Amino acid sequence: MGSHHLDSTDHPDAPLPVPATQAGRDGLAAILARPERAVIALDFDGTLAPIVPDPDQARAHPDAVPALAALAPKVASVAVVTGRPAGVAVRNGGFAGVPGLEHLVVLGHYGAERWDAATGTVTAPAPHPGVAAVRAELPGVLDRVGAWQGTWIEEKGRSLAVHTRRAEDPQAAFDLLREPLADLAGRHGLIVEPGRMVLELRPPGMDKGVALTDYVRDRGATSVLYAGDDLGDLPAFTAVDKLRSDGVPGVLVCSGSTEVTELSERADLVVPGPAGVVHLLSDLAGRLP
Repeated sequence: MGSHHLDSTDHPDAPLPVPATQAGRDGLAAILARPERAVIALDFDGTLAPIVPDPDQARAHPDAVPALAALAPKVASVAVVTGRPAGVAVRNGGFAGVPGLEHLVVLGHYGAERWDAATGTVTAPAPHPGVAAVRAELPGVLDRVGAWQGTWIEEKGRSLAVHTRRAEDPQAAFDLLREPLADLAGRHGLIVEPGRMVLELRPPGMDKGVALTDYVRDRGATSVLYAGDDLGDLPAFTAVDKLRSDGVPGVLVCSGSTEVTELSERADLVVPGPAGVVHLLSDLAGRLP
């Protein structure tokens, strides 16, 4: 599937980019026609925030919050859909207490947690017991595989992630760990979700597609836009495809990365990373009454 690539040099007053697919054009038209019934859903890392070597240091693009604050009052809702804990995404995004963001929701841990800007509170069920068991065993597994060098464990509360981006050979470390981590996860009822130089061990049935579908249905939305950048966003892309087949028009946006061609090939629109996503959100806000 081809995609229109939005160049970051596009003039800010230029018209909205035209999606490469008819389905994407229909989705954008539906959002423009009835913005008050549209859900704008966005991944965080790599989409609203540039990818950085240490995920704790990830921060939203400096223009992201102003763009979201301009757009949110004009649509049914803006939802940030992330694998991170909701509170971490709120902190790293700078989303709390911002005028105009009262319609923002953060669906953390793939929808297992929800933070509402209107109340400032997080709601969540109890964590899966397998996560604690994996947490206890994970250091020993990395030790046995000999993959400690340059890898590190990110504690996510309801899941754990092993990053290889800082290893001497990130891809070799990633490949070496896939099977042992899958075995460990399987013993405790978890699954492994691969990403860009990261392997996440988490409960099954938690994915961005489930979270997005439930949220769109819950809001009674008649159109949806989803923007993401990584393999973990593929379920959300699939969910939008399914919503489209059920009569809810949608737009798929890839926050441009040569690392994850599976996403860019399926997108209706490819933009140049978080700066391009922010540019698109600002343009959209400018077009809506």
